[in-house]
Order: sequence, then structure tokens, then C-alpha cells
Amino acid sequence: MSGSGSSSRMKDKQLLYLISIKYCSLCSGPLLRTRYPAERLPVSQVLYNVIEIQKILPHRFPFLLVDRITALEPGVSIEGYKNVSISEPVFQGHFPDHPIYPGVMIIEGMAQAGGVLAFKSMDESGQEATQDKVVYFMSIDKAKFRAPVTPGDRLVYRLNVLKNKGAIWFLDGKAYVDEKLVAEAQLKAMIVDK
Repeated sequence: MSGSGSSSRMKDKQLLYLISIKYCSLCSGPLLRTRYPAERLPVSQVLYNVIEIQKILPHRFPFLLVDRITALEPGVSIEGYKNVSISEPVFQGHFPDHPIYPGVMIIEGMAQAGGVLAFKSMDESGQEATQDKVVYFMSIDKAKFRAPVTPGDRLVYRLNVLKNKGAIWFLDGKAYVDEKLVAEAQLKAMIVDK
């Protein structure tokens, strides 16, 4: 009996999540807020997978550092993740006997998630022109690294818009592993023509 009750509660949570997606999708575009951690979301409830992200960002392997986007509120916030694997080329040299995912790669992953947020916050005509645009870093401030990231970790990026002035975006980024803060930074970026 306890197994069916637990299953029923999980179905209720999934139903609540699905209702929130449908409700938010009805009001002017893909507005999503989830109450559940990304690691509990089934693959079918991911907003953008890596193939769809490649249609938004110009980055490609081995430098595409976002695997999925799980939540997006245009002009406000985004959440996505990268599954860190021992097969990443960076681990051949950082460090062979003690693999640690480099902090600069974590910051770059945050920036890429921020790029998706910036592009998806544009109006329809702007989104259609993303193939001709790229996001450039302008500054990285208050970067802090709190804990090492190692192979097997799911690195979750959460970014909030601090300010947006035209093509310039000010973002507060945080990266988590198992809900533990591992890195943070404030990013400034600009959307420019290629």
C-alpha cells in the first residue's frame, strides 16, 4: 500500500507541473517556473535539448557546455544543466590523476545559458535572426568558486536578469551540483551581429 501512495503523490506532483506548463504556455509564450529540481524532470518535460540549443547558439562540441534547458522565463531567468563526463577532452590535462572541471568552463556554461535566455527573450523577428547574431562577454565580476566539480556531476546553471538595456544583458549566475552552490558570478554580455 505504501508503494501506491508514494506513486500517487509523484503522479500528483507531475500533474501539478504539467498544469503549470500548460497554464503558462497559454499566457503570451513559453513562460515556465518549476517547483521541482531539474534532476527529477523526465526528459519529455525539458524545454530545449542539445539539438534545439544548437539552433539557438553557435557553439558546438567540444565547447557547447549546456545539455538541456529546463526552465525559462523570458527577460527574467533561465535554468539549464550540463552532465559532466570523464570523456570531456578537458580532463586529459586538468588533471589526469585528479579530474576537476575548470572554473572557466563553469563560467562559460553559465554564459551560454545566459545566451539562450537573451535570444529567447527577443521578439519574434529578433529570434528569427539569431543565426546572424552572437553573444559576446563584456565582463565577468564577483566570480567565486565554492566547491570542485568532478566527472559524474550534473552541473545546474541558474541565471537571473539583473538588468537589460537593449542588446546588453547583466546577469547573476549561479552553478549547483546536488543543490550545493559550486560557483557564482555576475556576467555582462552583448548581442551583436556576426
